[in-house]
Amino acid sequence: MKKKTVMDYISIIFVVLAFVIIYAPIILIFMMSFTSTYSLSEVGEGFTFKWYQSLFTTNYESLNIATKYIANTDSLKAAILNTFFITILSTIISTFLGTMFSIGIHALNKKRRTTLMVLNNMPVVNPDIVTGFLLLLIFVLFQTLFGLERGWFTVLLAHIFFSIPYVVLSVLPRLNQIDPNTYEAARDLGCTRLGAVFKAIIPSITTGIVSGAMFAFTMSIDDFVITMFVSGTEFYNVSTWIDSAMRRGFIPKGVYAYNVIIFLIASAIVLSNNYLQSRKARKFKEAV
Repeated sequence: MKKKTVMDYISIIFVVLAFVIIYAPIILIFMMSFTSTYSLSEVGEGFTFKWYQSLFTTNYESLNIATKYIANTDSLKAAILNTFFITILSTIISTFLGTMFSIGIHALNKKRRTTLMVLNNMPVVNPDIVTGFLLLLIFVLFQTLFGLERGWFTVLLAHIFFSIPYVVLSVLPRLNQIDPNTYEAARDLGCTRLGAVFKAIIPSITTGIVSGAMFAFTMSIDDFVITMFVSGTEFYNVSTWIDSAMRRGFIPKGVYAYNVIIFLIASAIVLSNNYLQSRKARKFKEAV
């Protein structure tokens, strides 16, 4: 048996440290979400589900929680609804537009395609603070010219803007893999131009579209920097609400419960996707 060298032990230590840094905050959030007290210094003092209950009820009497907590929880619920409203709507719109843009870009010649891909990738490589500030300048200009107030609509536009490039980057590789004669074959069989796109092209790139939608959903649901710039003073999603609550000095424990729920949902989606992919790979190997 080969003996472990010093570098092997150092590598193991760095891997362990990396996992601790990544998962220690998650473990702490789990513990806080089930702790009955409010203080971070009293983690593990009493087990309770009341913080989870507070997210799904309006009757707080049986939960024995502070009045200040109730007021903050009500505003947290509004922020959660805002978050999912913006996330779901921006995901649907950006997935549709990103898919259409991908099909259009794919149909261009190599030079124009390269130019448009450079333009598409700029929001991806730009720091969020740069993108947020540029969008803020645009919305301030629109407010001056057209009276457009910053709020849910400007946040929705911003989320669509930064989500579309990720959809394009997910869909284009799938377009490159399909038979280039698919569209023409559909046209020869009697489809209109639009019908050929929706009956022949779209079904062939479904995997890329779903991946793009998942990217858009993920980017939107946890965005803070860009939302902070474009949301104004009256609209909050969860991330900007947490920032505001920290400035006020009181964060209800429902925040921890909410983050645990989101983490579990995301984990379930990832595990399900991995299972389906591995199952698909096994079936392919068996067929071969």
